[in-house]
Amino acid sequence: MSAAGSLTPWDFPAPHVVTLDVLPADIDAYDHVNNSVYLAWCDRAAWSHSATLGISIEQCVKTLRRGMAAHRTEIDYLRAAVLGDRVLVGTWITESDSRLRVQRRFQVRRAVDGETLVQARTDYVCINLDSGRAARMPEIFQRAYVVTEPGGPTDHPRGPKGPADPAHNS
Repeated sequence: MSAAGSLTPWDFPAPHVVTLDVLPADIDAYDHVNNSVYLAWCDRAAWSHSATLGISIEQCVKTLRRGMAAHRTEIDYLRAAVLGDRVLVGTWITESDSRLRVQRRFQVRRAVDGETLVQARTDYVCINLDSGRAARMPEIFQRAYVVTEPGGPTDHPRGPKGPADPAHNS
């Protein structure tokens, strides 16, 4: 286990992890990673995870003509990454109705100390790439996009449903 993995727990068990280095182009006028970069990192982790699950972007575009489009994204910026940092972007599928919708959670951690920098949630909807309209998931999506861990988070401050979840309003 890496040093980062032993210092603080991931929000959920068994993340799919992508390791990225902070590049000069990621830095904004405040000398830290720009907020839009974290969203791009989450997108890279989602595509990497999908490929690992057997769904490539090429397959979505050329064969299936279906894709999971972001419907809503919520990001909590907890700490900033800076030039020279290496980050670990973890993702999990936390909800799926196996018909139309999938939810992913993301956690961005600094590799050297495991400190959580960002926690995010994205709700996706399956769309027909020809019409741009919502469409039922193809069978391959239904098999691949299953909840990776049905239990709750280990350290996300708002819990699985956010602040409106009465079980997390203590």
